[in-house]
Amino acid sequence: MDFFQYRDGQLYAEDVNLDTLADQLGTPLYVYSRKTFEDHYGRIAEAFAPLDPTLCYSIKSCGNINILKLLVARGAGMDVVSGGELRRAQAAGADMSKIVYAGVGKTDAEITAALEAGIGYFNIESEAEFENIARLAEQTGHTTHAALRVNPDVDPKTHTYTTTGKKESKFGVDLERARRFFESYGKNPHCRLTAVHIHIGSPVNDPQPYVDAINKVLALIDDLRAAGYTVDTLDIGGGFGAHYESDEAPPAVTYAERIVPLLKDRDLKVILEPGRSIAANAGVLLSRVQYIKTGGDKKFVIVDAGMNTLLRPSLYQAFHFLWPTKVDAKHVPEQRLKEMPNADLEPADVVGPICETGDFFAQHRALPPVKRGDLIAVFAAGAYGMVMASNYNAMPRPAEVLVDGDNATIIRHRETYEDLLAHELEPQSV
Repeated sequence: MDFFQYRDGQLYAEDVNLDTLADQLGTPLYVYSRKTFEDHYGRIAEAFAPLDPTLCYSIKSCGNINILKLLVARGAGMDVVSGGELRRAQAAGADMSKIVYAGVGKTDAEITAALEAGIGYFNIESEAEFENIARLAEQTGHTTHAALRVNPDVDPKTHTYTTTGKKESKFGVDLERARRFFESYGKNPHCRLTAVHIHIGSPVNDPQPYVDAINKVLALIDDLRAAGYTVDTLDIGGGFGAHYESDEAPPAVTYAERIVPLLKDRDLKVILEPGRSIAANAGVLLSRVQYIKTGGDKKFVIVDAGMNTLLRPSLYQAFHFLWPTKVDAKHVPEQRLKEMPNADLEPADVVGPICETGDFFAQHRALPPVKRGDLIAVFAAGAYGMVMASNYNAMPRPAEVLVDGDNATIIRHRETYEDLLAHELEPQSV
């Protein structure tokens, strides 16, 4: 699953003692495992190898350029959703022909930069967006390729905020509009509409919604081809699950066993956009206990990380397993569960320093006894962790560290108070 394991009651990332690392670098601290990133990427590549797909890693899940570089070295393309993410892909040395660009609100400046970079595909979200990209392509003398994002109207059975493939989604167009879309734009010479894109949501722990979505879209592609349109590529998006509690997410091979037979002989180039399934379990967040407090019958464990550091529990009510990094033998976790099978635990709310009641990592969570100064690891924090971090309450963002065996490298330095003020110190008249 990952390379974060307890040895004699001490948590390690690969071969690095995390208490020692936190003592050296301070907390909060994001720690990533290179082996886990590479292992998860390799499992997806191997599982879908019969389709010879282009794997476009989703930068929005975890976008540090040093992590992007190690995935590019493994052959990854990139899925970007902004001009900033495109710039990150460029800085990481990604092959621009293996870039797919999604998002409903691409600006003219972002589109022009992507055209000049020579990206592989724009994932088209609306008629107005297509018209604008085609206009800019013509004005700048570029020819580009596009994939129409289609909502197949399937329920991925995930959080409402991350459900994106239903008919009423703000993303893409429904199946009926897709047919009319090709009638209007399928022959455009400047923005060549030769692909279809789907992304039904995340995390999706059941392959069946993918099967349903792909079958619907394959019928659409057959109709479009019969009508004389060239459709040579299908981007099936991302959204594969990750292990937040024990092993709830199927392995890559389980998704592939259901998906590969649908696409094996369809004469389609296939693109995948994995993110969470690669990054989530490749990172942990380390946070130091500051205080223990009681309020009524409730116990609070107050730590130095908060919703500004990891937003998912507050935003999505998401479960993250968390546990002290140093425990006695009877508290070494064999599994990472919401309800741990150990009677010698104490229920507590694990909360951060932010002035919001919604600032919490866990509520009424059974934990081993902890005290001020203890270190707690929040697991499965590699995806949608640091990328969603903010400076709310004027909090500097944490450092990021990449572990490779027994070597640890700082890949993003901890922000300082001076960093927080840097853009405000020299006002200018306009």
